[in-house]
Amino acid sequence: MKTFRIPLFFFLMATLSGCGGKKFQKNPVDIIVKDIPTDHVFSIILHDMDVEGNFFSKYHHQYRIIEEKEPGKPEERTTGWYEVDKAFFERHTNDMGMELASRGQDGKLIKSVSPPGYNNYVGNEKYGYWNNSGGSSFWAFYGQYAFMSSMFNMMTYPVRRSYYDDYRGGYYGRRPYYGPSTRGRTYYGTNSDYNRNTRSGSAWSRNTSNFKQRVSNRTSRSGSRYGGSRSRSRGGGFGK
Repeated sequence: MKTFRIPLFFFLMATLSGCGGKKFQKNPVDIIVKDIPTDHVFSIILHDMDVEGNFFSKYHHQYRIIEEKEPGKPEERTTGWYEVDKAFFERHTNDMGMELASRGQDGKLIKSVSPPGYNNYVGNEKYGYWNNSGGSSFWAFYGQYAFMSSMFNMMTYPVRRSYYDDYRGGYYGRRPYYGPSTRGRTYYGTNSDYNRNTRSGSAWSRNTSNFKQRVSNRTSRSGSRYGGSRSRSRGGGFGK
């Protein structure tokens, strides 16, 4: 019987086509974590999200990093845009403004979704205390760390002791925590009032429709407000 040999090139092309032709794309949060010294306390917060393209969408994340290059001296910086794969993007469509990874003073790395500041700073007596007022308890930073109240938007959206205890008791290191829900909105997360007020100038907020629905629509039809011909600069050169 005569046999046919398939050239290696065509075999590889067929294999790639069968897999969607996509190469493995490393999680950008893992890249950032790897670049931070292991003895540094840090938090990585999902700062902004964006989608562009019509037939072939590209997904992007931007992160805010709070890092203690010197113990007890948190510094804040915002990254450029990282291109992320669709699965990772969709996994975090509800997580804008949330912490995706952190490392504390004990060196423990936490990679679960949590409200900003809950892992390293809220509840940490090195930075503040629980202030009892009017029958409720709220987190307050010491004077030298007062800037962190603004960093985490706690002046407008204070952290109640009940929220923190709820997080530590049933969510810490295990599953996302978005706080209590009122009027159909959670306290934290992409579509929360907290996030809308904190990131009013974000790429996400420029679209008044539900962001998650916009992402879903983009994968099923062409022609949207973003348009394939749109272009804009991306600072920082991350993931490009």
